[in-house]
Amino acid sequence: MTVHIVESSPTPDQVRAVTEIISRATEIDGTAPISEQAVRAISVGDGSRHLLALDGDDVVGYANVVAAQSDSEDAVDMAEGVVDPEHRGRGVGTALVDAAVTGSGRIWAHGQLPAAVRVAEKLTLTSVRELLQMRRPTTETLPELVVPDGISLRTYRESDDAEILRVNNAAFAWHPEQGGWTQDDIDQRRSEPWFDPAGLFVATPADEPNHVLGFHWTKVHAPEGADPQLGEVYVVGIDPAAQGRGLGRLLTLAGLHYLESKGPAVLLYVESDNSAAVHTYDRLGFTRFHVDVAYARA
Repeated sequence: MTVHIVESSPTPDQVRAVTEIISRATEIDGTAPISEQAVRAISVGDGSRHLLALDGDDVVGYANVVAAQSDSEDAVDMAEGVVDPEHRGRGVGTALVDAAVTGSGRIWAHGQLPAAVRVAEKLTLTSVRELLQMRRPTTETLPELVVPDGISLRTYRESDDAEILRVNNAAFAWHPEQGGWTQDDIDQRRSEPWFDPAGLFVATPADEPNHVLGFHWTKVHAPEGADPQLGEVYVVGIDPAAQGRGLGRLLTLAGLHYLESKGPAVLLYVESDNSAAVHTYDRLGFTRFHVDVAYARA
């Protein structure tokens, strides 16, 4: 088997091949190898780089590389990749990751699978970031939702977009993926089949209904691999000026009550070193399910 790595936008046939590889890998590994955003980028031009691992004309692996979104020293290229399960153990992953991780770039290993650990060891990559997936069964009783005096809790309307963008970008200014959203980011997500305005909760002052203090955007995942339909605490964003008022817990609980009927469990992602957030989710009955690790060259 002779594999070569090509940087090129996939042809329609290659898009189908990559999509089938992702489906097979998800089924076998029990976790999606690349994120929703990277899957979308395969067929929709978004400026990311596409690396194809080819054996002759056959696609046996794929990596998506998103360029750093700013000139900040914390901003780095982020890659995600997948190898066809039928071609693992033949050096495809090592070649693909080696091509994807250049300079200060990083690559995600979703689920921290043994094969990913072996590739990291071969290339002397080190773990630089951990993203926990936590889950909570919907059969457990939730605390009662109590809205504080002076606060109004409601669901989304389109006129909220500018305020949601303001709060999101202030709350996640430090975050390499979540920070810097534009209207296009909201529009893209609103066009997804999973979007439901009844699942996007907004907190405002009772006397200023158009001023967003925080929001909780929930999501419902269709069954995939070994997972049934699952709810997700997708984004919880609190205006830094409104911190310390219990809005994060209030909005999280509002979304959890909504997601109780959407599947047997609710999942969320949180940085492993965000101890305050992890502690909050622990208290709400979430436990660690798996970890995604970002690797970089030593």
